Amino acid sequence: MKPEDYSTKLVEKGLKVTPQRIVIMEAIIKLNNHPTAENIIDYIRKNYPNIATATVYKVLDALVSNALIKKVKTEKDIMRYDAILESHHHLYCSESDRIEDYIDNELNELLEKYFEKKSIPHFKIEDIKLQIIGRFIKNKK
Repeated sequence: MKPEDYSTKLVEKGLKVTPQRIVIMEAIIKLNNHPTAENIIDYIRKNYPNIATATVYKVLDALVSNALIKKVKTEKDIMRYDAILESHHHLYCSESDRIEDYIDNELNELLEKYFEKKSIPHFKIEDIKLQIIGRFIKNKK
């Protein structure tokens, strides 16, 4: 996504285009590692040292509530942010707290079909996300 696309996305959601919103969206995409708010603040402050911490949190909340980014919670209860809105799952490393995207259309279809057959009483499914927990293994040569 290009910076001009950030403005378009904000306008589509009826949000005012501000430098803070643009910079925060850009940071989440450029960091590309499901950053925490603190990671985002550290990244932004390299170029914008005066941005307030409260501003970052308010912008993140606005972006989440307007479905421009998603929250991802880790096993250690750390809130992270994800700019990929397309259907995908996460691989979560229990040792390093690293999260990687896992895209598998066959798995998506399997889950959708399963829950179409096995409806949950008094519950409407809006989205299905798996968080697969394990450890990343280094290649041994």
